[in-house]
Amino acid sequence: MESKLNKLLKFPTPFTYKVMGLAQPELINQVVKIVQNYIPGMYTPDVKISSKGNYYSISIKIIATNSEQIETLYKELSNIKSVRLVL
Repeated sequence: MESKLNKLLKFPTPFTYKVMGLAQPELINQVVKIVQNYIPGMYTPDVKISSKGNYYSISIKIIATNSEQIETLYKELSNIKSVRLVL
């Protein structure tokens, strides 16, 4: 079965993940480490802190080479214990 992403995107393509989770210092490093495991490189995520300081919003940009890569990273990032949402 062909992924809908293959129909919508032309690879390689820039792709941004937004990871929202509890404001724990290790969260940023965990996100970067997971991305680097699948797509080696240097990443500088954009991090925003919620108004009450309880949550981080981490945006990280990659160059995706196929839809499986995108789907795998969604699953892996979602498995981080302190993550609440991956967009």
